[in-house]
Amino acid sequence: MFLGTHHPKLDDKGRLTLPAKFREDLLEGIVLTKGQDRSLIVWPAEEFADHANRILQASRSDARARAYSRVFFSSAFDQVPDRQGRVTIPPALRDYARLDPEAGCVVVGNHATVEIWNPAEWDRYLESQEPQFADLSEEVVPGLF
Repeated sequence: MFLGTHHPKLDDKGRLTLPAKFREDLLEGIVLTKGQDRSLIVWPAEEFADHANRILQASRSDARARAYSRVFFSSAFDQVPDRQGRVTIPPALRDYARLDPEAGCVVVGNHATVEIWNPAEWDRYLESQEPQFADLSEEVVPGLF
């Protein structure tokens, strides 16, 4: 399980050093994809395969499912972290997430995946979501509250 918020550097070659506490679970390989809210998702290879299988079960006649599948899979890049725990974020994904070596990035654990954010985008996201989170009075996840 991936937890916490981290602030690693992004070097000029687009390489990101994964937080040490995440590395062991990502040694077998990862898949980087576009995520929602202009974030990137780091999927452990096995978790990506499970998610991909669920996508493939969607109806091909549903235009939204086709669009999601096209964007999702066309943006996916697989790789294995190097010995220092670094992964290279391809230019297209850096552009999508508005990542810049000078601004750094935010790496967020999100249970079975890891998200990579532009720091300003992450701050805006939290600012908009935390009041709603604090005021939750209804069940969001069935059976949780």
